[in-house]
Amino acid sequence: MAPAVTSLTEASNGHETEVASIKRVAGSAAFSSVPSEYTYTKNPNEQGDANDPEHSIPTIDFALLTSGSPDQRVKVIEELGRACEEWGFFQVTNHGVPESLMKSMINACHRFFDLPEEEKEEFQTKKLLDAIRCGTSANVAIEKFRLWRDFLKVIAHPEFNSLYKPAGYSEVSLEFSKKTREVATEILKGISESLGLEADYIAKAMNWDRGLQILAANYYPACPQPDKAIGLPPHTDHGLVTLLIQNEMGGLEVKHKDQWVLVNAAPGAFVVNIGDQMQILTNDKYKSIWHRAVVNNKATRISIAVPHGPSLDTPALPIPELLKREGQAPKYIGMTYEKFMELQAGPAAYVKPCLDYLRI
Repeated sequence: MAPAVTSLTEASNGHETEVASIKRVAGSAAFSSVPSEYTYTKNPNEQGDANDPEHSIPTIDFALLTSGSPDQRVKVIEELGRACEEWGFFQVTNHGVPESLMKSMINACHRFFDLPEEEKEEFQTKKLLDAIRCGTSANVAIEKFRLWRDFLKVIAHPEFNSLYKPAGYSEVSLEFSKKTREVATEILKGISESLGLEADYIAKAMNWDRGLQILAANYYPACPQPDKAIGLPPHTDHGLVTLLIQNEMGGLEVKHKDQWVLVNAAPGAFVVNIGDQMQILTNDKYKSIWHRAVVNNKATRISIAVPHGPSLDTPALPIPELLKREGQAPKYIGMTYEKFMELQAGPAAYVKPCLDYLRI
Protein backbone atom coordinates (compact mmCIF):
# COMPACT_ATOMS: atom_id res chain seq x y z
CA MET A 1 0.00 0.00 0.00
CA ALA A 2 1.16 3.52 -0.56
CA PRO A 3 2.41 5.71 2.26
CA ALA A 4 -0.57 6.56 4.41
CA VAL A 5 -2.78 9.49 3.56
CA THR A 6 -3.96 10.57 6.93
CA SER A 7 -6.51 13.32 6.65
CA LEU A 8 -8.08 16.04 4.61
CA THR A 9 -6.08 18.38 6.82
CA GLU A 10 -2.34 17.78 6.73
CA ALA A 11 0.46 19.35 8.73
CA SER A 12 2.99 21.10 6.51
CA ASN A 13 5.90 23.08 7.93
CA GLY A 14 4.07 23.44 11.21
CA HIS A 15 0.90 24.79 9.60
CA GLU A 16 -2.41 23.11 8.81
CA THR A 17 -3.03 22.88 5.09
CA GLU A 18 -6.53 22.17 3.83
CA VAL A 19 -6.57 19.48 1.15
CA ALA A 20 -9.89 19.12 -0.63
CA SER A 21 -11.08 15.63 -1.51
CA ILE A 22 -10.45 14.69 -5.12
CA LYS A 23 -14.21 14.18 -5.47
CA ARG A 24 -14.72 17.82 -4.57
CA VAL A 25 -11.88 18.95 -6.83
CA ALA A 26 -13.07 16.93 -9.82
CA GLY A 27 -16.69 17.99 -9.35
CA SER A 28 -16.18 21.64 -8.43
CA ALA A 29 -16.07 22.94 -12.00
CA ALA A 30 -15.44 21.87 -15.53
CA PHE A 31 -11.72 22.03 -16.22
CA SER A 32 -9.61 20.76 -19.07
CA SER A 33 -6.27 20.38 -17.31
CA VAL A 34 -4.93 18.86 -14.12
CA PRO A 35 -4.27 21.40 -11.33
CA SER A 36 -0.54 21.91 -10.83
CA GLU A 37 -0.47 20.35 -7.34
CA TYR A 38 -1.75 17.06 -8.84
CA THR A 39 0.73 16.94 -11.70
CA TYR A 40 2.67 13.69 -11.81
CA THR A 41 5.07 12.88 -14.61
CA LYS A 42 5.33 9.27 -15.71
CA ASN A 43 8.30 7.89 -17.56
CA PRO A 44 7.18 7.77 -21.23
CA ASN A 45 9.17 4.56 -21.67
CA GLU A 46 7.11 2.80 -18.99
CA GLN A 47 3.68 2.45 -20.54
CA GLY A 48 1.34 -0.45 -19.81
CA ASP A 49 0.53 -3.11 -22.42
CA ALA A 50 -2.78 -4.88 -21.93
CA ASN A 51 -2.74 -6.87 -25.16
CA ASP A 52 0.41 -8.98 -25.00
CA PRO A 53 -0.59 -12.51 -23.86
CA GLU A 54 2.93 -13.05 -22.54
CA HIS A 55 2.27 -10.24 -20.08
CA SER A 56 -1.01 -11.48 -18.61
CA ILE A 57 -1.04 -12.34 -14.93
CA PRO A 58 -1.47 -16.08 -14.16
CA THR A 59 -4.86 -17.54 -13.28
CA ILE A 60 -5.38 -19.84 -10.29
CA ASP A 61 -8.53 -21.99 -10.18
CA PHE A 62 -9.57 -21.81 -6.53
CA ALA A 63 -12.02 -24.69 -6.86
CA LEU A 64 -9.22 -27.05 -7.86
CA LEU A 65 -7.10 -25.75 -4.98
CA THR A 66 -9.75 -26.48 -2.38
CA SER A 67 -11.89 -29.31 -3.77
CA GLY A 68 -10.08 -30.80 -6.74
CA SER A 69 -8.59 -34.27 -6.90
CA PRO A 70 -5.19 -34.83 -5.23
CA ASP A 71 -3.48 -34.67 -8.63
CA GLN A 72 -5.33 -31.46 -9.54
CA ARG A 73 -4.41 -29.90 -6.21
CA VAL A 74 -0.72 -30.74 -6.67
CA LYS A 75 -0.80 -29.13 -10.11
CA VAL A 76 -2.55 -25.97 -8.89
CA ILE A 77 -0.12 -25.61 -5.98
CA GLU A 78 2.75 -25.82 -8.47
CA GLU A 79 1.04 -23.15 -10.59
CA LEU A 80 0.57 -21.00 -7.49
CA GLY A 81 4.24 -21.28 -6.61
CA ARG A 82 5.27 -20.26 -10.14
CA ALA A 83 2.87 -17.32 -10.05
CA CYS A 84 4.33 -16.14 -6.73
CA GLU A 85 7.91 -16.56 -7.92
CA GLU A 86 7.63 -15.23 -11.48
CA TRP A 87 4.94 -12.58 -11.10
CA GLY A 88 4.00 -11.87 -7.48
CA PHE A 89 0.51 -11.26 -8.91
CA PHE A 90 -2.24 -13.63 -10.07
CA GLN A 91 -6.00 -13.74 -10.42
CA VAL A 92 -8.17 -16.24 -8.58
CA THR A 93 -11.31 -17.59 -10.26
CA ASN A 94 -14.04 -19.98 -9.06
CA HIS A 95 -13.50 -18.81 -5.48
CA GLY A 96 -17.12 -19.12 -4.40
CA VAL A 97 -17.64 -15.51 -3.36
CA PRO A 98 -20.81 -14.37 -5.16
CA GLU A 99 -20.16 -11.76 -7.81
CA SER A 100 -23.32 -10.03 -6.56
CA LEU A 101 -21.68 -9.60 -3.13
CA MET A 102 -18.53 -8.14 -4.71
CA LYS A 103 -20.63 -5.65 -6.69
CA SER A 104 -22.66 -4.79 -3.58
CA MET A 105 -19.42 -4.04 -1.72
CA ILE A 106 -18.24 -1.74 -4.51
CA ASN A 107 -21.62 0.00 -4.59
CA ALA A 108 -21.64 0.47 -0.82
CA CYS A 109 -18.21 2.10 -0.96
CA HIS A 110 -19.31 4.28 -3.87
CA ARG A 111 -22.27 5.46 -1.76
CA PHE A 112 -19.86 6.37 1.03
CA PHE A 113 -17.76 8.52 -1.28
CA ASP A 114 -20.97 10.15 -2.53
CA LEU A 115 -21.88 11.32 0.98
CA PRO A 116 -21.67 15.08 1.56
CA GLU A 117 -18.16 16.13 2.57
CA GLU A 118 -19.31 17.22 6.04
CA GLU A 119 -20.76 13.77 6.72
CA LYS A 120 -17.39 12.13 6.09
CA GLU A 121 -15.46 14.51 8.34
CA GLU A 122 -15.94 12.42 11.49
CA PHE A 123 -13.90 9.63 9.87
CA GLN A 124 -10.96 11.84 8.98
CA THR A 125 -8.15 10.93 11.34
CA LYS A 126 -4.38 11.13 11.42
CA LYS A 127 -3.77 7.87 13.28
CA LEU A 128 -2.51 5.05 11.08
CA LEU A 129 -4.31 2.22 12.87
CA ASP A 130 -7.58 3.90 13.74
CA ALA A 131 -10.44 1.50 13.07
CA ILE A 132 -11.98 3.74 10.40
CA ARG A 133 -10.12 6.32 8.32
CA CYS A 134 -10.92 8.32 5.25
CA GLY A 135 -8.91 10.94 3.45
CA THR A 136 -7.48 12.00 0.14
CA SER A 137 -4.43 12.69 -1.93
CA ALA A 138 -0.97 12.37 -0.42
CA ASN A 139 0.71 13.61 2.73
CA VAL A 140 1.61 17.11 1.57
CA ALA A 141 4.20 17.37 4.34
CA ILE A 142 6.17 14.67 2.51
CA GLU A 143 4.99 14.48 -1.10
CA LYS A 144 5.56 17.01 -3.85
CA PHE A 145 2.31 16.14 -5.61
CA ARG A 146 -1.18 15.04 -4.66
CA LEU A 147 -2.88 11.83 -5.67
CA TRP A 148 -5.99 11.64 -7.84
CA ARG A 149 -7.64 9.48 -5.22
CA ASP A 150 -9.83 9.49 -2.12
CA PHE A 151 -9.77 6.53 0.25
CA LEU A 152 -11.66 4.74 3.00
CA LYS A 153 -9.86 2.23 5.21
CA VAL A 154 -11.71 0.06 7.72
CA ILE A 155 -10.12 -2.61 9.92
CA ALA A 156 -12.16 -5.81 9.57
CA HIS A 157 -9.99 -8.25 11.58
CA PRO A 158 -9.02 -9.22 14.31
CA GLU A 159 -11.99 -7.05 15.32
CA PHE A 160 -14.65 -6.18 12.81
CA ASN A 161 -15.38 -2.48 12.46
CA SER A 162 -17.91 -0.80 10.25
CA LEU A 163 -19.66 2.41 9.28
CA TYR A 164 -23.20 3.25 10.27
CA LYS A 165 -23.60 5.15 7.02
CA PRO A 166 -24.41 4.83 4.21
CA ALA A 167 -27.33 2.48 4.79
CA GLY A 168 -26.46 -1.15 4.17
CA TYR A 169 -22.70 -0.68 4.32
CA SER A 170 -22.26 -2.54 7.62
CA GLU A 171 -24.12 -5.67 6.55
CA VAL A 172 -22.44 -6.05 3.17
CA SER A 173 -18.96 -5.27 4.50
CA LEU A 174 -19.30 -7.90 7.24
CA GLU A 175 -20.23 -10.61 4.73
CA PHE A 176 -17.60 -9.47 2.21
CA SER A 177 -14.78 -9.33 4.77
CA LYS A 178 -15.62 -12.84 6.05
CA LYS A 179 -15.74 -14.36 2.57
CA THR A 180 -12.56 -12.58 1.50
CA ARG A 181 -10.72 -13.80 4.58
CA GLU A 182 -11.80 -17.38 3.85
CA VAL A 183 -10.32 -17.10 0.35
CA ALA A 184 -7.12 -15.49 1.67
CA THR A 185 -6.73 -18.27 4.26
CA GLU A 186 -6.89 -20.97 1.59
CA ILE A 187 -4.46 -19.07 -0.63
CA LEU A 188 -2.05 -18.81 2.30
CA LYS A 189 -2.29 -22.57 2.79
CA GLY A 190 -1.52 -23.12 -0.87
CA ILE A 191 1.46 -20.79 -0.70
CA SER A 192 2.79 -22.65 2.34
CA GLU A 193 2.52 -25.95 0.50
CA SER A 194 4.12 -24.49 -2.63
CA LEU A 195 7.16 -23.80 -0.43
CA GLY A 196 7.26 -27.43 0.74
CA LEU A 197 5.84 -26.55 4.17
CA GLU A 198 2.81 -27.73 6.09
CA ALA A 199 -0.37 -26.01 4.93
CA ASP A 200 -0.78 -24.10 8.19
CA TYR A 201 2.90 -23.20 8.65
CA ILE A 202 2.73 -19.54 7.63
CA ALA A 203 -0.59 -19.00 9.40
CA LYS A 204 0.86 -20.29 12.68
CA ALA A 205 4.15 -18.42 12.30
CA MET A 206 2.38 -15.13 11.56
CA ASN A 207 -0.42 -15.51 14.14
CA TRP A 208 -2.98 -15.39 11.35
CA ASP A 209 -5.86 -15.87 13.78
CA ARG A 210 -5.03 -12.39 15.14
CA GLY A 211 -3.87 -11.04 11.80
CA LEU A 212 -4.76 -7.62 10.46
CA GLN A 213 -7.30 -7.35 7.64
CA ILE A 214 -8.20 -3.96 6.15
CA LEU A 215 -10.92 -3.06 3.68
CA ALA A 216 -9.29 -0.25 1.70
CA ALA A 217 -11.61 1.38 -0.82
CA ASN A 218 -10.20 3.79 -3.40
CA TYR A 219 -12.11 6.38 -5.40
CA TYR A 220 -10.55 7.62 -8.65
CA PRO A 221 -12.81 10.07 -10.53
CA ALA A 222 -12.42 10.69 -14.25
CA CYS A 223 -9.39 12.89 -14.92
CA PRO A 224 -9.14 15.35 -17.84
CA GLN A 225 -5.46 14.54 -18.42
CA PRO A 226 -4.83 10.95 -17.26
CA ASP A 227 -1.22 11.08 -18.36
CA LYS A 228 -0.57 14.08 -16.07
CA ALA A 229 -1.91 12.57 -12.81
CA ILE A 230 -1.64 9.34 -10.82
CA GLY A 231 -4.09 7.48 -8.61
CA LEU A 232 -1.40 5.68 -6.63
CA PRO A 233 2.30 5.91 -7.48
CA PRO A 234 4.48 2.78 -7.68
CA HIS A 235 4.43 0.94 -4.34
CA THR A 236 4.48 -2.48 -2.75
CA ASP A 237 1.97 -3.80 -0.20
CA HIS A 238 3.06 -4.22 3.40
CA GLY A 239 1.24 -7.44 4.32
CA LEU A 240 1.29 -11.12 3.40
CA VAL A 241 -1.29 -11.19 0.61
CA THR A 242 -3.70 -8.59 -0.77
CA LEU A 243 -6.97 -9.38 -2.55
CA LEU A 244 -8.43 -6.74 -4.85
CA ILE A 245 -11.67 -6.16 -6.71
CA GLN A 246 -12.69 -3.23 -8.89
CA ASN A 247 -15.62 -1.91 -10.87
CA GLU A 248 -15.69 -2.14 -14.65
CA MET A 249 -12.95 0.50 -14.98
CA GLY A 250 -9.43 -0.95 -14.98
CA GLY A 251 -6.37 0.93 -13.83
CA LEU A 252 -4.08 -1.46 -11.98
CA GLU A 253 -0.63 -1.77 -13.54
CA VAL A 254 2.00 -4.26 -12.40
CA LYS A 255 5.73 -4.05 -13.07
CA HIS A 256 6.83 -7.28 -14.74
CA LYS A 257 10.24 -7.73 -16.34
CA ASP A 258 10.82 -3.97 -16.20
CA GLN A 259 7.57 -3.24 -18.06
CA TRP A 260 4.31 -1.86 -16.70
CA VAL A 261 1.50 -4.29 -17.49
CA LEU A 262 -2.15 -3.27 -17.30
CA VAL A 263 -4.05 -5.99 -15.43
CA ASN A 264 -7.16 -7.28 -17.19
CA ALA A 265 -8.88 -9.47 -14.62
CA ALA A 266 -11.73 -11.82 -15.47
CA PRO A 267 -15.18 -10.69 -14.30
CA GLY A 268 -15.72 -11.76 -10.71
CA ALA A 269 -12.08 -12.69 -10.13
CA PHE A 270 -9.92 -11.58 -7.23
CA VAL A 271 -6.57 -10.06 -8.16
CA VAL A 272 -4.07 -11.29 -5.57
CA ASN A 273 -0.55 -10.06 -4.87
CA ILE A 274 2.30 -10.94 -2.55
CA GLY A 275 3.22 -8.41 0.14
CA ASP A 276 6.43 -7.36 1.86
CA GLN A 277 5.97 -9.72 4.82
CA MET A 278 5.81 -12.69 2.45
CA GLN A 279 8.99 -11.57 0.70
CA ILE A 280 10.74 -11.49 4.07
CA LEU A 281 9.41 -14.95 5.05
CA THR A 282 10.61 -16.49 1.78
CA ASN A 283 13.97 -14.68 1.85
CA ASP A 284 13.22 -13.06 -1.54
CA LYS A 285 11.95 -16.23 -3.25
CA TYR A 286 8.46 -14.73 -3.55
CA LYS A 287 8.79 -10.99 -4.15
CA SER A 288 6.47 -8.13 -3.31
CA ILE A 289 6.00 -6.53 -6.74
CA TRP A 290 5.76 -2.84 -7.55
CA HIS A 291 2.37 -1.76 -8.84
CA ARG A 292 0.46 1.48 -9.39
CA ALA A 293 -3.03 2.81 -10.10
CA VAL A 294 -3.45 4.92 -13.22
CA VAL A 295 -6.49 7.10 -13.92
CA ASN A 296 -8.72 7.57 -16.96
CA ASN A 297 -10.76 10.34 -18.56
CA LYS A 298 -13.94 8.28 -19.03
CA ALA A 299 -15.49 7.33 -15.70
CA THR A 300 -14.90 6.88 -11.98
CA ARG A 301 -12.91 3.83 -10.96
CA ILE A 302 -13.60 2.17 -7.60
CA SER A 303 -11.23 -0.47 -6.28
CA ILE A 304 -11.26 -2.32 -2.98
CA ALA A 305 -7.95 -3.73 -1.83
CA VAL A 306 -8.03 -6.10 1.13
CA PRO A 307 -4.54 -6.51 2.59
CA HIS A 308 -4.09 -9.39 5.04
CA GLY A 309 -1.11 -9.35 7.36
CA PRO A 310 0.30 -10.93 10.51
CA SER A 311 -0.80 -9.83 13.94
CA LEU A 312 0.56 -6.38 14.74
CA ASP A 313 3.03 -7.69 17.33
CA THR A 314 4.50 -10.37 15.06
CA PRO A 315 7.83 -9.86 13.28
CA ALA A 316 8.38 -11.64 9.98
CA LEU A 317 11.70 -13.45 9.64
CA PRO A 318 13.04 -15.73 6.90
CA ILE A 319 11.69 -19.26 7.43
CA PRO A 320 14.48 -21.46 8.88
CA GLU A 321 13.41 -24.57 6.95
CA LEU A 322 13.68 -22.70 3.65
CA LEU A 323 17.09 -21.25 4.55
CA LYS A 324 18.41 -24.70 5.42
CA ARG A 325 17.02 -26.30 2.27
CA GLU A 326 18.37 -23.56 0.00
CA GLY A 327 21.65 -23.21 1.88
CA GLN A 328 21.03 -19.51 2.35
CA ALA A 329 21.75 -16.98 5.07
CA PRO A 330 18.83 -14.80 6.18
CA LYS A 331 18.57 -11.53 4.24
CA TYR A 332 16.36 -9.68 6.72
CA ILE A 333 16.24 -8.69 10.37
CA GLY A 334 12.94 -8.78 12.23
CA MET A 335 10.49 -5.95 12.79
CA THR A 336 6.94 -6.19 14.12
CA TYR A 337 4.22 -5.70 11.55
CA GLU A 338 3.00 -2.58 13.35
CA LYS A 339 6.46 -0.99 13.24
CA PHE A 340 6.82 -1.94 9.58
CA MET A 341 3.51 -0.26 8.75
CA GLU A 342 4.63 2.86 10.61
CA LEU A 343 7.89 2.82 8.67
CA GLN A 344 6.01 2.66 5.38
CA ALA A 345 3.67 5.47 6.40
CA GLY A 346 6.53 7.84 7.29
CA PRO A 347 9.14 9.90 5.46
CA ALA A 348 11.63 7.00 5.35
CA ALA A 349 9.51 5.26 2.70
CA TYR A 350 10.16 8.14 0.31
CA VAL A 351 13.91 7.72 0.65
CA LYS A 352 14.14 4.03 -0.24
CA PRO A 353 11.95 0.90 -0.22
CA CYS A 354 11.02 -0.17 3.29
CA LEU A 355 12.40 -3.68 2.83
CA ASP A 356 15.83 -2.14 2.31
CA TYR A 357 15.81 -0.89 5.90
CA LEU A 358 15.53 -4.50 7.09
CA ARG A 359 18.14 -6.02 4.78
CA ILE A 360 21.16 -7.55 6.45
